[in-house]
Amino acid sequence: MTRVDCALKINTGLCDKFSVSHYPMLFWGPPTKFSTGWKPNQEKSEIREIDNWRTAELLLNWINKQIGSSYGLDDEKFENEQLPSNKSDPGQTAQAIFDVEEATAIAFDIILEQKMIKSKTRASLIKFLQLLVAHHPSQRCRKGSAEVLVNFDEFCPLDMWSSDKHDVPTSNLKEVLHDFQICGKEVPRGYWMFCRGSRNETRGFSCGLWVLMHSLSVRIEDGESQFAFTSICDFIHNFFICEECRQHFYEMCSRVTSPFKKSRDFALWLWSAHNEVNERLMKEEASLKTGDPKFPKIIWPPKQLCPSCYHLVGPKDKGTNQIDWDQNEVFKFLMSYYGNTLISLYKGKGVLADGRTNATLDDLVTSTNAVVVPIGAAFAIAIASCMFGALACYWRSRQKSRKPRRSWN
Repeated sequence: MTRVDCALKINTGLCDKFSVSHYPMLFWGPPTKFSTGWKPNQEKSEIREIDNWRTAELLLNWINKQIGSSYGLDDEKFENEQLPSNKSDPGQTAQAIFDVEEATAIAFDIILEQKMIKSKTRASLIKFLQLLVAHHPSQRCRKGSAEVLVNFDEFCPLDMWSSDKHDVPTSNLKEVLHDFQICGKEVPRGYWMFCRGSRNETRGFSCGLWVLMHSLSVRIEDGESQFAFTSICDFIHNFFICEECRQHFYEMCSRVTSPFKKSRDFALWLWSAHNEVNERLMKEEASLKTGDPKFPKIIWPPKQLCPSCYHLVGPKDKGTNQIDWDQNEVFKFLMSYYGNTLISLYKGKGVLADGRTNATLDDLVTSTNAVVVPIGAAFAIAIASCMFGALACYWRSRQKSRKPRRSWN
């Protein structure tokens, strides 16, 4: 058995060979036959797509039928011991800025690789790009998104999907758009910091995307709240590759009946939606044993991070504690956690919530290509600035004390 991550650029050719259009896609067949690839409705192919995989039990029953076995879910489990133990600390929120950049770049790559830009999805991509240009927490992602947006009509005109140009999106669009780096060329790939899981298939991209959405929600103005809501909902619905995840998220969006008028209300809705997703995944992962043992899904924020967010924790209902939240405190926490703390890495050496310092100045040079001025030069610049300011103030005071000239008129 092998697993292929089709979100990685290196696997694009292989995933195209197997017509991967969503995930998960499971295939069954003799190992030697996998060299030829797979196409839908292909006759005489010994490779089959498994369509009965919704639960581990259904999938195992299907496999048992194919090989005449009777394996059960309680049989001995094997763990991959080769994966390095995870040392990332969820409290290192400031480092999430790099994961947000990587998630943004990967999302854009997936859109291109899976050819998701179509006539009906074009407008939703433009709206999301507009949101990124104005409020992405990373300056280089704002700049890259602006470059894509400014040139969007040139490489993706409205008449692109007319009858005489039906082949353009699949032939030229991918090559043209790949010339644009939505977050610059220096964005790290595969080096998840805040979002690193203890297993290859956990956290990572989905975590980075959630952090991006939360960071957008705390940066908008009141008048932008409904626009941000529809932009994010439409983006996930049209461009997130996990079909089941898209449906769940769109269903949560559809339950909102009144437009948002306050940014606070939108930020709290997204927080609540994320916790709803976590509750569902907690039950699934407990049942299927698919969760990350070092980063289990939890209701956010935990009491250790924000004790003032909790009024009362009641008895469990359907396996989950009933929490009486102080939403004012939750909003303050979100503003700090996904706002100021998230971008503190760009501000030099700072102190995190747990009292430890984040990255050093040398880390910033290598990670963000920041321009560092030597201390001596900075001191000289500061003195010169003060002297100039003093001279300017003196000149202004002299101008005010001068008697007005007589008019010759």
